[in-house]
Amino acid sequence: MFTARTRKGLGVLAGLAVASLALAGCGASSDPLSNNGGDASASSAEIVVGSQAYFSNEIIAEIYAQALENSGLTVKRQFQIGQRDAYIPLLEDGTVTVFPEYSGNLLQFFDKETTARTADEVYAALPKALPEGLEVLDQSSATDQDSYTVTKAFADANGLTTIADLAKVTTPLTLGGNAELAERPYGPTGLKSTYGVDVQFSATGDTTVDDLVAGTIQVANVYTADPRIKTDNLVTLEDPKGLFLASNVVPVVNSKVASQVSDILNKVSAALTPEGLVELNVKSTVDQQSSADIAKAWLADNNL
Repeated sequence: MFTARTRKGLGVLAGLAVASLALAGCGASSDPLSNNGGDASASSAEIVVGSQAYFSNEIIAEIYAQALENSGLTVKRQFQIGQRDAYIPLLEDGTVTVFPEYSGNLLQFFDKETTARTADEVYAALPKALPEGLEVLDQSSATDQDSYTVTKAFADANGLTTIADLAKVTTPLTLGGNAELAERPYGPTGLKSTYGVDVQFSATGDTTVDDLVAGTIQVANVYTADPRIKTDNLVTLEDPKGLFLASNVVPVVNSKVASQVSDILNKVSAALTPEGLVELNVKSTVDQQSSADIAKAWLADNNL
């Protein structure tokens, strides 16, 4: 769903990578709903790391798994589980004990009426929203969320760093994204009310980044972990007023294993940056590397 519609579609772009990811699970169960390691007696001896059926999430899960193994813990992988309605119950009952999550989306899963928007607000609200038995560790600065993005050339020409800077652009602006963006609270109306920026809107759908690079739109609704941010030399504009719901990468864990894994995973979170997550995704979608190889190299590069 990187360009508001196509992030999951990148699984098609990375077909070979996704296939290799499943094989690279280092002994992961082929059945994500199996209960191996899920009982209380096993939980103290074995950490079960899960992932969504999404290549970027699986890369982070593999980083968690290898970091834990490097610290001497026994780890089982249950990757490619699916969405929250499938894996949250597994976290609650201890079948899965560690999972890479996205703070804002996780918060909204449990508290649909939350008013938290910025990274700090969302992270502060999570402990109260999570059910008993689950907790989050330190969040990363890396995000995978909606953003407004421009080409580097356009940013440099107009001195753009934040969304607010768009208000000083003197030429007309066209915003591109999927058709639903026109009615979203962070769409053109929200952009105007929050930052005082006037834009025309173009429903670009799956060609959003192509249109941005071609110059037919000047601002695009792109996910912050989209590998094309690196490959097409794009700039994600900062959002100091929280127009978009912040979704930082954060480990969610079953409380029974928190003391075993917190120090290790907090070091991972401290090292994982927005640019670093984009680079990891490039290694998957462009370089066609497996999650295991990507994770091993990243951990070595970061002395973890």
